[in-house]
Amino acid sequence: MSATLDPAKPKRLFCFGLGFSALALARRLKAEGWAVAGTTRSEEKAAALAADGIETFLFDRERPLADPVRALAGTTHLLSSIAPDEDGDPVLDGHGADLTGLPGLAWAGYLSTTGVYGSRDGGWVDEDSDLRPSAARSKRRVAAEEAWLKAQEAEELPVHLFRLAGIYGPGRSMLDTVRAGRAKRIDWPGQVFSRIHVEDIATVLQASMARPRPGRAYNVCDDDPASPAEVTAYACRLLGVAPPPLVPLEEAGLSPMGLSFWQDNKRVSNRRLHEELGVDLAYPTYKAGLDAILAAERA
Repeated sequence: MSATLDPAKPKRLFCFGLGFSALALARRLKAEGWAVAGTTRSEEKAAALAADGIETFLFDRERPLADPVRALAGTTHLLSSIAPDEDGDPVLDGHGADLTGLPGLAWAGYLSTTGVYGSRDGGWVDEDSDLRPSAARSKRRVAAEEAWLKAQEAEELPVHLFRLAGIYGPGRSMLDTVRAGRAKRIDWPGQVFSRIHVEDIATVLQASMARPRPGRAYNVCDDDPASPAEVTAYACRLLGVAPPPLVPLEEAGLSPMGLSFWQDNKRVSNRRLHEELGVDLAYPTYKAGLDAILAAERA
C-alpha cells in the first residue's frame, strides 16, 4: 500500500544496487535536495559514494543489510536494480519483510528488462504483450517481476515495473566500444534492438514518482529501434574512423553472453511512457544520444 506524501516531509530514496542506472537517478535527486542512500557489494565503491554524500551500505545475497531498520529508516521511495540469481530475487529474499513494513513509502520501482518479451522476429511489443523469455536470465526476470507484483497485489509495496532496453550513456556507449577496438558489425539483415540513454531512464523514473500507479509496467526505450550494425557505423562516422567489416554471427567471436543477446529480435513500443507519464525523452534516437555524448566529451 502506498503512503500519501507530506510535501513538507523530507524525501529519501533508497536504491538496492547503486549501479549505472540507479546512480543516474540518485545523483539527480540528491542535487534536488533529497536524501539518498543505497547498497553496493564493494567496500571501495561504498567509500567513494559516501564521499559524494550518498549513504551506502554493503549488500548481496550472502551479506544482507547488517541493520535494515537503520538503513531503510525514512525511506519514501525505493528502487531495486539488482538482478535475480538462480535462487530468486536477492532483495525480496533478504529483506522483503523489512520493506513491507516501511512506514511512509510512497513509491517502489523494480528495474527489469525488455528481454522478458523474448524474440518477435522484428515485430513490435508493448506492455500488454505476453512474456516469452528465451534466455535463462530473462526467465529469471519474469519470475522476479511476478514476485514484486505479488507484494504489490497484497498491498504491501507500491511497486512499478520498468523494462529497460539496452542501456548506454557517457563512458558506456558504442563510442567507447569503437575506441577500444572491440566494435563488431554483424551481418544479420532485419535484426533490430531497442536502447535507452541512462539519463532518460532517470527521467522516466522521476515521472513515475510524480504520477504513481502501483502495479503498472513501463517499457523504457527510445523512439528508434535500430540494427546494431547501423549504430556501430554511426559511431565510427562520428569518430572519423572506418567501420569494421560486416561478418557473419558465427565468425564474430562473441562470448556466450554476447551471443545470447542476439536470440531476441524485436521492436519495443514506448507509447505508454509518453502518453501516461508525459515523458519527452532528451535522447529519442541513438543518434541524438551519441551526438550529445561526443559533444560533452569535446567540451
